[in-house]
Amino acid sequence: MESFQQTKSIAKREWGSYFNSPVAYVFIMIFLVLAGFFTFAVSQFFESGQADLRAFFVWHPWLYLILVPAVAMRLWSEERRARTIELLLTLPITPWQAICGKFLAAWLFLILSVVLTFPIVLTAMYLGQLDLGVVLCGYVGSILLAGAYLAIGMCTSALTKNQVISFILSVVIGLFFILAGFPPVTDLLSRFSPVWLVDAIAAFSFMAHYEALQRGVLDVRDVVYFASIIGFMLLGTHIVLRTRAAQ
Repeated sequence: MESFQQTKSIAKREWGSYFNSPVAYVFIMIFLVLAGFFTFAVSQFFESGQADLRAFFVWHPWLYLILVPAVAMRLWSEERRARTIELLLTLPITPWQAICGKFLAAWLFLILSVVLTFPIVLTAMYLGQLDLGVVLCGYVGSILLAGAYLAIGMCTSALTKNQVISFILSVVIGLFFILAGFPPVTDLLSRFSPVWLVDAIAAFSFMAHYEALQRGVLDVRDVVYFASIIGFMLLGTHIVLRTRAAQ
């Protein structure tokens, strides 16, 4: 119970830091504008004649690729730059509590941004018969995907006090997880790699698991995949912080 309270305190501290500056409002506005633009303008939502949100969810991996690292890059880099990380880690909290608190606050902020896209759902419902079960699975997939990107960004943020470097590293790693399963990439790898290696690399791709959820199939394996990515990256963050503290 005490451990939960410590994590909750860190999460409240981080949550408040988002809304004490214009950063949160700017991020939410940019995300909503881009989500609406790509859904209605680029994907020609109205011209398709179908009341579904595939045109909405298909852009999330690419929006998150840029926007989520922008949120995550400050989580530890700013603490290191301002030299407050030593103070934070000397408080009566464990590194895991600090990591989980920061992650939960940032993830809840991203979830809030995603939930605020509900007018797009209402628009699709107004235009036709919308399968709400598929939409719900789509949102679950989107939230899990955002959490995976965030965990990657948190790990890269712990590696350096330079936020720009953290951002670039996070984008590169995220891009690998997107492209790993793309047919052009797997076709290229198959020319000089064994089939088992190509299949193993493709299995790491976000897209196969994300697209399965977008089809309305809530498979435990897909949820476990994203949870494993999040857990592994948070563990990496913990190792980096412990290593830095020991130096």
